[in-house]
Amino acid sequence: MYQSYFGLAEAPFSIAPDPRYLYMSLRHQEALAHLLYGVNAGGGFVLLTGEVGAGKTTVCRCLLEQIPQACDVAYIFNPKLTVSELLSTICAEFGIAVPSGNTSVKVYIDCINAYLLDAHARGRHTVLIIDEAQNLSTDVLEQLRLLTNLETNQRKLLQIILLGQPELAAMLARPELRQLAQRIIARYHLGALSRQEVAAYVQHRLVVAGAQRLLFPTGLTGRLYRLSGGIPRIINVLCDRALLGTYAQNRERVDGATLKQAAREVFHNPMVQRSMMRPLLAGLLLASSVLAAVLYQPIEQTAPQSKTEIKAVTSKPVAALPDVLEWPSATPLSRSHKIAYAALFKAWGANYRDTDDGVECSQAEAFGLRCLNERGGLDELRELNLPAVLLMQDRQGQKFNATLTKLDERSATLAIGEEARAVSLTAFAEQWSGHYTLLWRMPPVAHKKLRPGDHGPDVEWLAKQLAQLDGKAAETTKDPVFDDAMMRQIKQFQLAHGLIPDGSVGLQTMMHLSAATDMTVPKLNRKQGAKL
Repeated sequence: MYQSYFGLAEAPFSIAPDPRYLYMSLRHQEALAHLLYGVNAGGGFVLLTGEVGAGKTTVCRCLLEQIPQACDVAYIFNPKLTVSELLSTICAEFGIAVPSGNTSVKVYIDCINAYLLDAHARGRHTVLIIDEAQNLSTDVLEQLRLLTNLETNQRKLLQIILLGQPELAAMLARPELRQLAQRIIARYHLGALSRQEVAAYVQHRLVVAGAQRLLFPTGLTGRLYRLSGGIPRIINVLCDRALLGTYAQNRERVDGATLKQAAREVFHNPMVQRSMMRPLLAGLLLASSVLAAVLYQPIEQTAPQSKTEIKAVTSKPVAALPDVLEWPSATPLSRSHKIAYAALFKAWGANYRDTDDGVECSQAEAFGLRCLNERGGLDELRELNLPAVLLMQDRQGQKFNATLTKLDERSATLAIGEEARAVSLTAFAEQWSGHYTLLWRMPPVAHKKLRPGDHGPDVEWLAKQLAQLDGKAAETTKDPVFDDAMMRQIKQFQLAHGLIPDGSVGLQTMMHLSAATDMTVPKLNRKQGAKL
């Protein structure tokens, strides 16, 4: 429904296990490496566990695309079967001929053994993959162990890969299954994505689907991570519903309110909501009890000796931030535009000439600066981390310009007229129109876009920026080339800064690189470090 609206070639958050959409986090890389090792090892069992929706099946589909030519693979995805039914299914999957109407377990095993010996003689390697293996009964697991008894002096003739939920590992730890557990040659538990990986995961899927712009601001990453617990399938469902809501509202990108509503719709089951809230409530109760103990104990036990101390502590109120920004009455409103740009230029150490509106960007070029006029959200301002002139509106509908000079987790500080005022983020968000103009320093490059394969002074500049971000000295290479390693670094940087990770360096990426590495650039928040 929303694909054409966002310029997408296909649905980016389908829950189908499409290997093209597999985001290879470090955990997924390790999981795939364990499976590949198992396929090429000398038989036995390989175990991959993970929570529901963690990506086990998708990793397995990726494995199937990399299976060596000499492997014959059977994939069973519904293993809630009896011993006889499982053996029959294995024969059907491998194309093993069995007598018509057979129900004998011994006949099935004899046919499978004959097939494995013939495959080995022909230089073939036989792999059996069982998904949702936590549904296997103890009898079936024991039968699978017996199937791996057939072996030569060098290797076992059947390799079995078990995929399942965490309870599968608990099953295999039972005493009656210790013989099978001893034959597991590789095991891995696929955990949830980290907060940083959630942002990269979302961007990866959007890029594969053909996205050309940022649809999920990086500021939503924390909320999305908390809602999903880092589980890819839940991320998919939430993001899909959020994009649908954004489309319905005719907006350009997802915002916090839309994601919150998407979560309400996805987690409509009250029991699910309560289970998600339980850890949070437990934490709040613990914090409350600790606070109560701290506050109560000194007053009861040491009140005569600590009244002065208690008074000193409790007499330090947190300064209340104003909940509204008003243009100062002593300054004519007609001057807001010029005053705001004068403050912006001053932050860059440049002088602003009081001329007609609309020529600020031309003036900026004289100082080696460029203008960026955009409409966005608070998350983008944090990501850019540069002073900006904003179009604001008071509660009477009166519009004025103000210059954002500081931004932290609690407040925004703006130059309004001749004054500097801090305001709560809630009030700031209510009064800001979303329009902003900022300045940035254009790097000393000749081309407006750098791509893999380019070389020359521009690539030399790029190599220095990446080395600086990595905390290393740039290699002194004559005529460096924009190679694959550099492209991977650029993609990582782009993902960390909420840019489309296409691996090329256009104006947006140049702007972020310049701001991240130039210590003379004015910042909204000096504590916000560069991310690579």
